[in-house]
Amino acid sequence: MFNTIAQGFIIGLCTSAPVGPIAILCIQRTLQKGRRVGFVSGLGAASSDFVYALIAMLGLSFVMDFINQYEFLIQLVGSIVIMGFGVMIFFQNPTKRIKKGKTATSSTYFQEYITSFALTITNPLMIFLFLGLFARMEFLVDSAGWYENVFGMIAVLIGSSTWWFTITLLASTFRNKFNIRGLWILNKITGSLIFLIAMVSLILTLTGNSLSHAV
Repeated sequence: MFNTIAQGFIIGLCTSAPVGPIAILCIQRTLQKGRRVGFVSGLGAASSDFVYALIAMLGLSFVMDFINQYEFLIQLVGSIVIMGFGVMIFFQNPTKRIKKGKTATSSTYFQEYITSFALTITNPLMIFLFLGLFARMEFLVDSAGWYENVFGMIAVLIGSSTWWFTITLLASTFRNKFNIRGLWILNKITGSLIFLIAMVSLILTLTGNSLSHAV
């Protein structure tokens, strides 16, 4: 049981650790809106990864067949959506939020969670990453009981959430060092990086290659 939980925790960390648009987005939101908003955004990404891990565990063949059949279209649309999101962040004016007040509402938390979840879910290749890790670590073998599978999957979610908690904690440490101009520059850098990463993913998609963890 303990070994399964430890493996699940490590898998959650491994699938969240690669720095992509979502990581950059969570750091930007933490610096601009506060640690809670950044962490909620990270939870959106963790929830999306959990969905894909669950699909990989259950072996939902019809979902994987759908992804194999429409992989090009899914990656194409996902890359374009993320590029558009990068442009939107680039042209955001952080002073508007400061003038309205810094207190985040429950609707803001929900919006940040949903946008992060939606952006992360556009990378269905995560299923194959989970399948590879499951096989490599012999995670959730057939002989495991249902309760062990449940605890293992919860550990995956906790591992992923721990990564986002750590990232937003580190980012919040430097938050007070940013003034209005610093936040404005941060938006430009964040939007540009998200756009460039998504553009690379789009180019690889169009040229017949793959980007296993673009998000």
